[in-house]
Amino acid sequence: MNKYRQPILCLASASPRRRELLIQLGCQVQVQPIVMDESRQKDEPPADYCVRLALAKNRLAVSQFNPALPVITADTIVVLDDETLGKPKDKKTVVATLQRLSGVEHQVMTAIAVYHHGEVIHDIQISRVQFAELDESWISAYANTEEPYDKAGAYGIQGTAGRWIETITGSYSGIMGLPLFETARLLTKLDIMSDKTL
Repeated sequence: MNKYRQPILCLASASPRRRELLIQLGCQVQVQPIVMDESRQKDEPPADYCVRLALAKNRLAVSQFNPALPVITADTIVVLDDETLGKPKDKKTVVATLQRLSGVEHQVMTAIAVYHHGEVIHDIQISRVQFAELDESWISAYANTEEPYDKAGAYGIQGTAGRWIETITGSYSGIMGLPLFETARLLTKLDIMSDKTL
């Protein structure tokens, strides 16, 4: 295997941000999204839930596509006081979610699973995000844009909501949806990429 060749991966996610982050790692990406039930089980700890979904997505993708390429899946959740804040479906939910996040710290968890040659390995990255007090008129205006509707917790750190984030402890790319360090480490463990990959 030429260690300098760009790895080619199957990304079982429709997230453009995950695709962009894998390209940033030096990978070529084939996108093959999947759809599955992402409900949290009763009394399931948030980190366990996040890892379970990443692994379940991976198993489903492998069974559906029977791919020759390595398969990568991920799941990102926003956690406030042990409650997971999902992707909002309407403006009312966007406004209510951001009002709850205003001025408080929450967690963003992203689990990654990678399949290659019959083996699946995974990891999870957990970050803490502190919002400033959010301006109510800004929340209303933000809810009228497309940005919050495909994002857990109703915001994207890489978008206009980033202006209100005072501090993060953890991984910026993990908050976006795919932590680069942990992902590269998994790909290296499976010999999909190496430290020499450009």
